[in-house]
Amino acid sequence: MLRLRRGRQDRPVTPVFLAGGGGTGALMRAADWSATPLGAPDGWPAALKALVGVMLGSHQPMLIVWGPEHITLYNDGYAEMCGTRHPAALGRPFEDLWHDIWEQVEPILTRAYAGEATHMSDIAFTMHRNGYPEEAHFAFGYTPVRDGDGAVAGMVCACVETTRQVLAERRLRESEAQAKGVLEGMAEGFLLLDPEFRVMQINAEGLRLERRSAPEVVGRTLWQAYPGSEDSTIGGLYRHAMAERVPVSLTHSYTWEDGHQAWLEMRAHPAPDGGLAVFYRDVSDRVRADRAVSESETRFRNMADHAPVMMWVTDPDGACTYLNRRWYEYTGQTQATGLGLGWLDAVHPDDRGWSGETFLAANARWEAFRLEYRLRGADGQYRWFIDAADPRLGEDGTFLGYIGSVVDIHDRKLAEERLAEITRRLDAVLSNTTMAILMMDERQQCIYMNAAAETLTGYTLAETQGRPLHDVVHHTRPDGSPYPLCECPIDQALPENEQEQGEEIFVHKDGSFYPVAFTASPIRNDAGVPIGTVIEVRNIEQELRAKAQMDAFNATLEQRVTEEIAQREKAEEQLRQAQKMEAVGQLTGGIAHDFNNLLAGISGSLELLQSRMSQGRLTDVDRYIAAAQGASKRAAALTHRLLAFSRRQTLDPKPTDVNRLIGGMEDLLRRSVGPAVEVEVVGAAGLWPALVDPNQLENALLNLCINARDAMPDGGRITIETANKWLDERTGRERDLPPGQYLSLCVTDTGTGMTPEVIQRAFDPFFTTKPQGQGTGLGLSMIYGFARQSGGQVRIYSEVGQGTTMCLYLPRHYGDAQLVESGADLSDAPRAEQGETVLVVDDEPTVRMLVTEVLEELGYAAIEAADGASGLKVLQSDVRIDLLVTDVGLPGGMNGRQMADAARERRPDLKVLFITGYAENAAIGHGHLEPGMQVLTKPFAMEALASRIKLLIGGT
Repeated sequence: MLRLRRGRQDRPVTPVFLAGGGGTGALMRAADWSATPLGAPDGWPAALKALVGVMLGSHQPMLIVWGPEHITLYNDGYAEMCGTRHPAALGRPFEDLWHDIWEQVEPILTRAYAGEATHMSDIAFTMHRNGYPEEAHFAFGYTPVRDGDGAVAGMVCACVETTRQVLAERRLRESEAQAKGVLEGMAEGFLLLDPEFRVMQINAEGLRLERRSAPEVVGRTLWQAYPGSEDSTIGGLYRHAMAERVPVSLTHSYTWEDGHQAWLEMRAHPAPDGGLAVFYRDVSDRVRADRAVSESETRFRNMADHAPVMMWVTDPDGACTYLNRRWYEYTGQTQATGLGLGWLDAVHPDDRGWSGETFLAANARWEAFRLEYRLRGADGQYRWFIDAADPRLGEDGTFLGYIGSVVDIHDRKLAEERLAEITRRLDAVLSNTTMAILMMDERQQCIYMNAAAETLTGYTLAETQGRPLHDVVHHTRPDGSPYPLCECPIDQALPENEQEQGEEIFVHKDGSFYPVAFTASPIRNDAGVPIGTVIEVRNIEQELRAKAQMDAFNATLEQRVTEEIAQREKAEEQLRQAQKMEAVGQLTGGIAHDFNNLLAGISGSLELLQSRMSQGRLTDVDRYIAAAQGASKRAAALTHRLLAFSRRQTLDPKPTDVNRLIGGMEDLLRRSVGPAVEVEVVGAAGLWPALVDPNQLENALLNLCINARDAMPDGGRITIETANKWLDERTGRERDLPPGQYLSLCVTDTGTGMTPEVIQRAFDPFFTTKPQGQGTGLGLSMIYGFARQSGGQVRIYSEVGQGTTMCLYLPRHYGDAQLVESGADLSDAPRAEQGETVLVVDDEPTVRMLVTEVLEELGYAAIEAADGASGLKVLQSDVRIDLLVTDVGLPGGMNGRQMADAARERRPDLKVLFITGYAENAAIGHGHLEPGMQVLTKPFAMEALASRIKLLIGGT
């Protein structure tokens, strides 16, 4: 093999290697190469020999492969390309040298040896030329070389390694693709402008934000793509950035055709090629959020400025950025003096250090805090405040500072100080009081006992704390057995109960027993929840001994007092009996006096009547008869007054219109009082009806008017007035009536009036201020009895010389009033119809005879019975009975009402007329008679009896 090497003169020498077929060669210099004939292997063409010089001076890798396919010659460029395979590559077959890429090279060599020149601009190989696989790229050409006979004896390969270029281009493409991907994947829009403001590039986000398509924007100037932008604020900023080569930014509002408003934040930066790179993004949410925050801050400031407490806000560094109006009003500070850390100047010097340290420590940890300190007001005075603050955090958890409120607690602080002082004093009191005091928690366990309690129980506070009260004071009974809880009243003094008091036996620590009295009161919190019990205890051993002595003394004293009371009651009873006998004597004396006068008139008239009739002298008979009848009527009236006074008269109550009753009596009253007395009637409109006996009410009104007349001997005026009255509890008690609705009937005169002594005795029987013989003294007592029996009352209002008012109060009747009946004469009484029969039951034969006589005169058949049993037997028979006339009070154990009720079981439509001279009102139902029943009071006129009989039988 021949090696040729060129020397280095004025340029680098690229050595080449020549391998001959004979295996011999010589090293040659470049300077000699062209002048000295090359001792080359036989068969080399002259052109190939000439190429050697070219190869020696070329930097392009070149080699010669000579037959049969051995690498005969290559230059330094190719040697570098061979890597670690150089220099062993010379003389070796091409296949051995490049065995790792032989599959790719073999087709090329085959074509070259076939006489086909091959050029390839880029071919990629994976080669191991440096001992490890690597990617390589080449541009090369294979040219066949023919021998003198024209046959292909070898080939020449000129190649250029393009690995670096290919990899660089690849990296460039990847970088461009990556850049494009980045632009397209950007979350903000991108716009590239050339120096003429022509849009060179816009990404997808930019098109979306601008609501444009690429053809509408790319290749057009900014002013063409966005009409009107040239003269806008944005256009001016772009021109400024382009001319001055400085970045600019702007947030701009857009209103699209559909009315939607959006805000875009734009940033324009100078590009290296002289244009502008514009980045923009949609900040509508941020703008709206900022506006919302601004509005929220505005609302907060408005609310805070009107808040009744002081409020403040700090930044993350702890500097105050906001103080509300209340702060400035109270402290007198301004924004210049209060913001930052100036607010501390208003804090009391004694509180400033620790409160500031507490604030800074909390600020470093982002913790909420509460402070109590004194603040100086504008007047220079300090007050206590509580400052409560909470950290402010952003949406991402960033600490933004604090917001706090300052509330005036000066009065509470002073109260707490007073409470502390009171507590100290209370502790002193509890420690020095002789009353034993124990305090229990909600589980009835001891939490406190004062010194007196320690002395009482024998235990110290440390020994009792946390122990149940029962274990402390009831650890054993006198017989040594434990106390059951149920036997200890103090154990039931639980917090949920009300205050309890009691007595029981405590057990001292030394085992002795002693009696105590206790008061257990519940302790409740502000919400009313029981949280414990405080118990006051005292030893009552001495008290019990003293009580036993006092009980013995009281027993003796009580016995003496009882004996004295018995003696006094006996004396009072004797006095009452004497007074009663005196009253009865007065009553009987009065009755005897009046009845003797009446009986004298009756008996005298009857004697004279008998004498004149025996003499045949009939001319004076009517006069004696009239005298006897008059005396009997006065006797009947006296009897009625006595019954009314005693409330035993038989009433016939009816719903009565009192105004109408007074109107019917008005003429009678005027005639009764005479012309010297003026009568005025004032009837209330809408007067309620009353359930009363109208005849008795008429009699009472007439009596009141006559008494008023007698009190005005020189004449005067009588006013009769009615009214509706509501009596409440107090007014009812004053009038001795239950509360409710009443009507009043008042008679007022302008007479002499009454003294208090006379008013007090006015209702006493037979009491009268009239001269002897001018009054019985039963008028007012009769009115009083009638009013009370009717469920009402009568009251006197009078002053001496000013006149008198007598008022009757009658209960309201809930119903309609009835017309008052009028009497009829016997001569007008209708006659009986054929077969009508009346049963007469009365124990007085004379009454039965008189009633029977009247019935027979009227044409009625009469059946008599002397008692209730006999009458009931008739009523239970089949005899026709159209009417039962019966006395109420009957002998034999059955009164008239009972007989009538029994008869109605067989004869439900039986008509009944009760006749009575004296009867308990209850016997006839307290005036509540059933339909078809009526009452007639003895003595009665025969005309009234006849009219009432026909009225009942006729059913009208």
